[in-house]
Order: sequence, then structure tokens, then C-alpha cells
Amino acid sequence: MENRTARLTLLIDPQKKAAFEALCKEEDVTPSQKVRQFIREYVEARLGENWRENPPES
Repeated sequence: MENRTARLTLLIDPQKKAAFEALCKEEDVTPSQKVRQFIREYVEARLGENWRENPPES
């Protein structure tokens, strides 16, 4: 797990947010946990599981 955290703010349609929150509740995860999972899977799919060893430059 990461040592530090950074905030990510996004705008989303209220109905989509409500649906997402309901689906997360069904899985017994928080929306933040699910978004972190989505981001982790996306980064690893694009850069590989060892992306931390050679992170892309900002």
C-alpha cells in the first residue's frame, strides 16, 4: 500500500454517483476503495505490475 495519499476531485452526474454508491454498497466497499481499485488496475494494465520500479515522468 502507498505511504502517502493525494486527493483526486472529479465531477460526476448525480444519478450516476447514486448508482455507483449503491453498487459499491452491494459489494461492501466504499466508493473510494472502488475508484482506487479501478485506477490500480488501469495503471497496471497500461504499465505493468512493476510500474513503480520505472514510473512514468510527470
